[in-house]
Amino acid sequence: MYKSTLRQQTYIFDNLTTLLAKATPRRSGDELAGVAAQSAAERVAAQMALADVPLRRFLEEPLVPYEQDEITRLIFDTHDTKAFQAIAHLTVGDFRNWLLSDQVSTAVLQQISKGITPEMAAAVSKIMRNQDLITVAHKCEVITRFRNTLGLKGRLATRLQPNHPTDDRKGILASTIDGLFYGSGDAVIGVNPATDNVPSVIGIVEMLDAIREKYAIPTQTCVLSHITTTIQAIEQQAPVDLVFQSIAGTEAANASFGVNLSRLQEGYEAGLSLKRGTIGNNVMYFETGQGSALSANAHHGLDQQTCEVRAYAVARHFNPLLVNTVVGFIGPEYLFDGKQIIRAGLEDHFCGKLLGLPMGVDICYTNHAEADQDDMDILLTLLATAGCNFIMGIPGADDVMLHYQSTSFHDALYVRDVLGLKPAPEFEAWLKNMQLFDDNMKALPIKNGHHLLPVASYFS
Repeated sequence: MYKSTLRQQTYIFDNLTTLLAKATPRRSGDELAGVAAQSAAERVAAQMALADVPLRRFLEEPLVPYEQDEITRLIFDTHDTKAFQAIAHLTVGDFRNWLLSDQVSTAVLQQISKGITPEMAAAVSKIMRNQDLITVAHKCEVITRFRNTLGLKGRLATRLQPNHPTDDRKGILASTIDGLFYGSGDAVIGVNPATDNVPSVIGIVEMLDAIREKYAIPTQTCVLSHITTTIQAIEQQAPVDLVFQSIAGTEAANASFGVNLSRLQEGYEAGLSLKRGTIGNNVMYFETGQGSALSANAHHGLDQQTCEVRAYAVARHFNPLLVNTVVGFIGPEYLFDGKQIIRAGLEDHFCGKLLGLPMGVDICYTNHAEADQDDMDILLTLLATAGCNFIMGIPGADDVMLHYQSTSFHDALYVRDVLGLKPAPEFEAWLKNMQLFDDNMKALPIKNGHHLLPVASYFS
């Protein structure tokens, strides 16, 4: 039992699950689930009580029973007790103050990351202001490698997302070339397939790989099919770079995606077996999003942000190249408006980085949410300031296949220019060598007959 007194009223919270949910900043998904605080006063009381909880308590009170959930078992069985010792004496409130202190550097955060459980990260985020989340995330540096180096400080990568509603390859290719002109695609050139079947996926994989090889682009490609489809494509000798899968924070929620830890391990080993990376072997790409466990009725009474951070334990286990929270994609039932989307994006990025993950954010919203592109501009600027590893690059910021609003190629140019950020170093050198950008990373005019044109040459 946890309790807190505020204005002569005592609030009682039966367990950690309830306390974490009540302490969470307001969001529609928790209200839908019936776990949210009933008033601002109750939320503040919960945050005060949560600040006094020792971090050790999260190793004594599993939020989802150990016997019932393989994610809980993963969290407890792989916890690095040696790394935890540096913070073992702290409460959640002390942990916040310590993270914000000048004594905590990038190197210190890298040393302790495996000693932090998802529940600890979620807990401390709930008592932090937005500027706190940005300050600590900015200290983090999580570097991964495949054909280029991602996550270095002072750099912001992009996923070039050339989706097409019918998987038309000329359409995909046209958007890909368009994105390259704008300096997009160093994180990955990644296509969400409209049709998830092996022949179609292999066709897109082969096309993307042919373009990458033709122009010697130092990046990686991915078709974001279900992991079972990707495994079959690998078995048929398809040139797969990254193995993708959407994941969630409970065993039951992952089951709704048709995956478990064993299947993810199979995909991880399949990706490693190809040995396609030239400077590293981070072969996994994961996507997450607050609300997925609730939408599958698999949240075990947890608030949606705590469920989300538990998914990061899954991702961390497989040494991913990229982890992407698609923050506003599920809809206003879970994140109602721009304010809630902005807060969730900062939380997800902070928690992922704190746990040692190469976090990117799809800064996005659906058309029926109370949000607009101005809200996305705010979140984009805040995340870039916080050191986000990568964002999305989508033609016109409007995904014509998935039907949601995200960030455009131009948005990446804006934030790189304003904050002095650069692409991955290998990709930066390629852009300059191809005369797409000058030495100051300013886009050069596209001339007729440029060596990346015409698109149709691939089909001749």
